[in-house]
Amino acid sequence: MPLFTCRAVLFDLDGVLVDSTPCVTRVWRGWALEHGFDPECVVQVAHGKKAIETVRIVAPHLDPNHEFAILEQRELDDTEGLSVLPGAKELLASLPASKYVIVTSGTRRLAIRRLQIAGLPVPKQLISADEVTRGKPDPEPYLKGAAAVGAPAGECLVFEDAPSGIHSAQAAGAKVIGIVTTSRQEELAEAELIIPSLASVSFAGSTTDGQLHFEVEAGQTG
Repeated sequence: MPLFTCRAVLFDLDGVLVDSTPCVTRVWRGWALEHGFDPECVVQVAHGKKAIETVRIVAPHLDPNHEFAILEQRELDDTEGLSVLPGAKELLASLPASKYVIVTSGTRRLAIRRLQIAGLPVPKQLISADEVTRGKPDPEPYLKGAAAVGAPAGECLVFEDAPSGIHSAQAAGAKVIGIVTTSRQEELAEAELIIPSLASVSFAGSTTDGQLHFEVEAGQTG
């Protein structure tokens, strides 16, 4: 059983702690169809990215701020099928609150709403799209996440489900465990380990010097 040691843990939200795929897919598909875009292509581009950046990529002729406001409200309103992912509640409950942060490509309002609906705690430290200039795959989100818990990014352990998030975390210097929820296993191959869910992860305690230890059940190396 692999053992990971770190000073802090950085969690992506959607696809790691909560399953919002039904909601996200409905919102982006609907928006794409309204504008005459290929919905499957738009959903794929949107995966793991800030909504406003997705708009800029797929619809550079539209006002990104206007479209972002529409998309955010739709995501806030659409919560049907949203649920907590296996192992998330148990792992968060076992961790010291000061030792982890959520780093999401969604807005703060959206992150808090999804956490509340899923029955998960809203952490003291939350890095959202509102707090960064450049979203994933840029390293900025995870660098800010590490700074929020007062740990060097190189001493943080990240849990991610999207290639853009893995690239962001690795560019920041963090160790990454990929979770196969919204991406194919081969798309997560650059992660140090690949697991099916957080149910495979157990917090094994901390040492007097502040190191956190995690046991991870059999997964596949990247």
